[in-house]
This record gives sequence, C-alpha cells and structure tokens, in this order.
Amino acid sequence: MAQNHMNKLSLLLGSLVLCTSTLFAANPAGVGPEAARESVNKFIVANGLEVTLFASEPMVRNPTDMDIDARGRVWIAEGVNYRSTFQRWGILQPAGDRIVILEDTNGDGVADKETVFYQDPSINAALGVCVLGGRVIVSSSPHVFALTDTDGDSKADKRELLFTGLSGKDHDHGVHAFVFGPDGKLYFNMGNEGKQLYYPVNKDIPLHGAIDKVEMKPVVDLAGNEINNHGKPYRMGMVFRCNLDGSGVETLGWNFRNNYEVAVDSFGTLWQSDNDDDGNRGVRINYVMEFGNFGYADEMTGAGWPAAWNKAKAKGATEDEKIYYEWHQYDPGVVPNLLHTGAGSPTGILVYEGKLLPDVFRNQIIHCDAGPRIVRAYPAQPDGAGFKASTVDMVSSPESDKWFRPSDVCVAPDGTVYIADWNDAGVGGHNMEDRKLDAMTGRVYRVAPKGSKPPAPKLDLATAAGCVAALQSPNQATRYAAWTKLRQMQGQAEKELTALWNGDDARMRARALHLLARIKGNERKYVEQAINDSNPDIRITGLRIARELKLDVISYVKTLAGDRSAQVRREAAIALHHNPAPEAPKLWAQLAAQHDDKDRWYLEALGIGADNQWDKFLDAWLAEAGDKWNTPAGRDIVWRSRGRKTPSMLVKLINDKGLGAKERDHYFRSLDFLNGPEKDAAMAELAVGGLK
Repeated sequence: MAQNHMNKLSLLLGSLVLCTSTLFAANPAGVGPEAARESVNKFIVANGLEVTLFASEPMVRNPTDMDIDARGRVWIAEGVNYRSTFQRWGILQPAGDRIVILEDTNGDGVADKETVFYQDPSINAALGVCVLGGRVIVSSSPHVFALTDTDGDSKADKRELLFTGLSGKDHDHGVHAFVFGPDGKLYFNMGNEGKQLYYPVNKDIPLHGAIDKVEMKPVVDLAGNEINNHGKPYRMGMVFRCNLDGSGVETLGWNFRNNYEVAVDSFGTLWQSDNDDDGNRGVRINYVMEFGNFGYADEMTGAGWPAAWNKAKAKGATEDEKIYYEWHQYDPGVVPNLLHTGAGSPTGILVYEGKLLPDVFRNQIIHCDAGPRIVRAYPAQPDGAGFKASTVDMVSSPESDKWFRPSDVCVAPDGTVYIADWNDAGVGGHNMEDRKLDAMTGRVYRVAPKGSKPPAPKLDLATAAGCVAALQSPNQATRYAAWTKLRQMQGQAEKELTALWNGDDARMRARALHLLARIKGNERKYVEQAINDSNPDIRITGLRIARELKLDVISYVKTLAGDRSAQVRREAAIALHHNPAPEAPKLWAQLAAQHDDKDRWYLEALGIGADNQWDKFLDAWLAEAGDKWNTPAGRDIVWRSRGRKTPSMLVKLINDKGLGAKERDHYFRSLDFLNGPEKDAAMAELAVGGLK
C-alpha cells in the first residue's frame, strides 16, 4: 500500500511513515457496534447496492486479510500485535494474534458467533488466510503455515510448514495470501521484502510456539531457478503457482514492489495491484502476463526508478511521464501496466464471477484501496493482446470518516461481497493509531443489492450433479470443495461436467474444461475441443491446460499461430517459453510476423516466448523477413530482442539519419540489456565511427 492523498499517511501493508499523529488515538467516531453502524450509514455506495455492518470490535480487530468458507463463515486474520517487534507499544495481546471465524447463525446478516480457530505469536499480523476445507493456509513471514482441523470442531489441531525462509517478518511487504485456482493449484505472492523462498526439510512442527531454527532448502522452480531476488532472473516482489502440497512452484511474474494479493479468474488469467514507491501517485493494476518482468527495478542493475527518471528529466521529460519511468515502462522486457490509479494503498482483490451484484460488477476485478478509502471495480476489456480498463466505485467513505481502511474483499457462496476494514487513521506502514486493545477497532461489511438476503446455497458434494452445481459458486472455498470431489470422481462426473461444458457461460465452461481435461485418457479430447472452440478465452484456457499437462503444445501452437485473436496469439507465444522443440523457432517467427508495431502487450509476449532462445528465434524471423526486416514492427522486434545479432542491427537503427534524439535514445537503451563480444563490437563501432 502507499500514501493517501497529500498527507504522508503510511500504508497498512505498504511502507509509508504515518505522521498524522504520534499519540495514541481511538476512532473519533466512537468504538463498538453502534458507532460502527453509524459510520456505515455515511458510506457512499454504488447505485443498486447497500452496505450493512456484519461485525465490529470487540468481535474483530485490525483485520489484515479475510476468506469465506463454503458455509458462508467469514475468516479473519488479525493484526492486533502489528509491528510489536520494534514499535514502542510492544505486544498488546501476549497470547498472539488470532484467526477468528465470524458466523451469522440466524440469517439476519449480522455475525453473532465468534470462534477462535487459532491463536499464537507465530502469526502476529499475518497477511494471508486461505480456507481449503479443514486445511487453512496462513501467510506470516518468514513462514507459510498449513493449519488443519482434524476433527471438525473449527479449531486447529495440527500445524505444518508449507514454506519458510522468507524475509519481511513484521513487514507489510512479506508473503501474502494464497488463493485456489481453476486448475486445482494454489497461487500466491510476496512483496519486495519477501526476497526468497525455501522449503522446510521437516514440515511437521508443534501446534504452538515460536519456530527458532528451521532446517531448510531453497525452492527451485520449474524453470530451474532458485527463487530469490538476486536478479538471476528474478527481482523484488513475485507471484507464484504451485501444487496443493507446495511442490511444483512456478514463478509467474516478478519485479513488483508490494503486490498485496493475486486474483485468478476462471480462464486462469491473473490480476494484481501494486503500490507505488511512496509519494509518486503511481499505484497500478496489472494483468499478470505469465513469466513477465513488471519493472519496479532496473532489470539489469537492480537500480530504482530515480536513476532513469533523473536522466529523462535532464533531457526534458515531463512530470506526466514520471510514472512510466517509475515502473520502467520504456524499457524492453517490461510488461505494460493495465491501469494507473494514482495515490493509494492497494490491498485485497478478487474477480467477481457471481450473479448477485449489478451487471457492471459481474466478471470484473473488485479491489480495495485503503489509501483513498475505497473499494472499486476495474471493468476490463480486450485491447490487442492485452487489456484496457476503467474504474467504477463500489463503496467509499466521506471526508468526514478517515478511518475506513479496506484491507480485503471476498465473495460468499450466495454472491454477497464482504469487505474487511482495518479501521485506522492511517494505513499501516509500521504504525497505527489505536494502540490500546480495549479501544482497537476493526469491521467487516456486507455488500449486496438493497434488501437482498439470499439463502446460502445448499452444498451437496455426494453426487456429481451436486458437485457441478457447487463448482459454479462465486465462492472460492466452495469451488475448492467441488473441484476436489469431481477430480476424484473422474469419468463418473463426465456427463454432468459435459453438460456444463456445452452451456453458454464461458467462465463456467472453462471451469468444467479444467476438470474434463483431467479425466484420465480424455485429456487430448477436451483440450482439442477447446483449441478449436469459437470463444478466444476458451482457446486460451485449452492451451494453458495443454502446457500444464505437458501435452503436445507445439501441435496446438501450430493451430493457433494464425488465430484471428491477438490474445490467443499472445498465449501461443508464451507457450513457446523455454520450449526446446525444433519447430518452435519457425512458429515464433510466424507469430512475430503478425506484430503490428502498436501492441506492446504482443511484443512482450514475443519476448517472453523467445527467452533463452533468442539466437534461434531471431534467425528464424530474419530468414522469413529477409532484407525487409527494417519496418516499424521489425524495429520493435529488434529493440526487444536479446540475440547475438541484435547489437549490429541496433547500430543500423541508431545510425539512421532520420531518427530524432528520443528515438535514438530508445534504441541505445536496448543495448543496455545485451552482453558479449557482439555488444562490445557494436559499442566500438558507434564510438569510433560516430553517428553516421
């Protein structure tokens, strides 16, 4: 999270220094349920929706993260002991912070039952909670815990280590929440203080108590890289995918600052927010193109944004361009940002795939920003190989209420949206205003159409039909339960899944496809149906499944290389990433020939596809292009390329007398990403010969 408005507010989960006050203060509007209800009545709410209070202090305090289980119960990770390791207020709750379950037992929309699932100092100010049946994943740097309720009493009975060795203890930029994806995998991320990821040698640990010494080994991802921030190739914050047991880790994106949470839609597309370098008014929303560099630090040197920005200012760059230098958007090899939202403190995020909310929110990103005190949607639509998005406000607080600090947003099984509110004058950043336990606040709100109190859907996991109905839930925990049962049923659920696959809702079709393609012996059948489907999102989903199942990806890329959709071709390029097949270079050249010099998303997908194989791929493209490579699109490809022939081609471009100074700098910048004797020769030619 980052700064809010023009005050130097620090961010819960960001890294500013709170300077609104150095004295303890309770919420001036009052503490307790009555005061909380009065505050809710003043909220600014989107047309057709109403916000009601679900829970408040003393039932819940300082919620840092939230999840909702298949029964509709709200799970909260608390941060009462926020920054207790170094701030003067110290430990406020000696027993440790809690994972608390809030339940509405009488259906009136208000929590009336509170159950402490787990409490321990090892999870003080944990930044993530993910409920997967009786197994709950809690993210609390330096560890990621798996807590299991073995007897169904809503109390943790077993504690294991899933990951360990992270930095960022008692810091907002450590490891964040896990979410369940449509492919049956886990997705999670860490901010730039997480730094590295390790496996514990022994997962089993006592249920309670500190973990002082852990024997561990580095996580090596499926690309063969140790996961750390040393620039080989990863830097700063990262986002990951792994199996349910933590194995098979993939690093899907890197070079973020504090990507607070990741959201995955039914097609397997990832969405995140990231907070700016404090004070730059540069919060961003990202479509996470897999295996992409997202530009917080210089890819080669690790330098921060001021180095590039100061050079650009000296050459006349305006303040309007600063955000692009902040995120290194002018560098080859950096994936574009989807949307810039200004100053803020971004936190929880989801993709709403329910039917209860108004149309404008359906199938869209919904996101919390605690800085400007708002929850809003970012309706996105395809734009070339990427996306463009706008903003639609859902819930915000008036200027008279500066304590609304939304930290997370989740969907219940009935489609209702819940918002967790840290509730403080500031937004973390190593500080908080309410430093006494008896006056500490925290709220949870319920958002639904006016007057709506839909009954919780009945969960039937005993039959294939019941599981397929549950698979269509907007609630992640319900989908996890359904997915797990349907995967076990294999062919016994094929009939019911096929009915969903043959329906009209593309997102529900994608959910069915993920399971149909995992019925043993039927993998190729359903992937091929998807590859030949009329819907581009389904074609994309089919190709992603083929990659994950290690099917004959090359044959599918051949089918899709000439696809009318730039988004599908983008995915075909990504599918060639580190693919050693002899046909890959020519397929890449075919995809590169369709670049139109206007689509940066497509160009970066080409770069991702050619990674570690630039010489072969560039040669194949040049064999096709011949002496006609020097076109606007061709110059783009040369600028993005990292092959041995790239330096000499850049020299030709730089020596073009028709270039302006800004264009020449553009090509010179590309040389910074190259190494080897070919670059040395190119630099010598430019130095000795001058600009011809």
